[in-house]
Amino acid sequence: MTIGKISRSVVAVRAMVPDDAFTANALGTRREGSGVVIRDNGLVLTIGYLITEAEEVWLTDQDGRVVAAHALAYDQETGFGLVQALAPLGLPAVQFGNARKANIGDAVTLADGVGQQVDAHIVTKQEFAGYWEYLIDEAIFTAPAHPSWGGAALFDRDGKLLGVGSLRLQMSRAGEVADINMVVPIDLLTPILDDLIKRGQTATAPRPWLGAFSAESNGMVVVMSVAEGGPAAKAGLRQGDIISDVRDGEVDGLADFYRKLWQNPAGSEIPLRVVRDGRETWLRIKSADRNSFLKKPQLQ
Repeated sequence: MTIGKISRSVVAVRAMVPDDAFTANALGTRREGSGVVIRDNGLVLTIGYLITEAEEVWLTDQDGRVVAAHALAYDQETGFGLVQALAPLGLPAVQFGNARKANIGDAVTLADGVGQQVDAHIVTKQEFAGYWEYLIDEAIFTAPAHPSWGGAALFDRDGKLLGVGSLRLQMSRAGEVADINMVVPIDLLTPILDDLIKRGQTATAPRPWLGAFSAESNGMVVVMSVAEGGPAAKAGLRQGDIISDVRDGEVDGLADFYRKLWQNPAGSEIPLRVVRDGRETWLRIKSADRNSFLKKPQLQ
């Protein structure tokens, strides 16, 4: 499958983040990936971690032309980021596809901003829970994996946009391990796009954030680390702790933990039952709005 001229609307994204940014240690201060033009005025959709707290953003088309841009919005819930070019890109907006109607086995193409394309197939569509307090109900997973997946555009066979690349993972099937990409589906953007453009964020109340990086092991939620200065660290949550309950509800895996956590408003105190060195204890963590820890975008 070839997507021809459509892939020309995928651009390279380069962002510079200050050393004192909250995400600098975890994500670095120089971030590179891709984005795709979704409005003729130079509005570019990318994956949000590339532009979080960015003080400079530059877009490069596939002819090597560089244009300054502004980090317009980052939505924590979906993971999408928006970038506005500050000079004409001269690239047409791509059309949105319907990710819900995409099926396992469908032929797709993942294209990055430097002209690399990987013809792939959808290998599964399923819930995805990320260690950074992130959950989407139906992510798209494709194989073979693209080597430059961050913000790459996923197109269906008609050249319509199905989503943007977020991660490179491994999948085991029939005793074989394969590299795959996780893609955030475009359907999640449509309901919030106008708010992101006008307000820089959605109109919904922010979710409570703990600053705990967790993994699932045999159905248990195990803390891998905590964000320095975040709510979990301040409350004494530690690496190796097992989170067994949120308030009065027993936790059944990482996705269930997030759903129970998000039943509370940001800023509320959330009791967690924790198993530490074989002993149970309760911690009361005063949650926060994650955005309050991040530097706000600065117009260039």
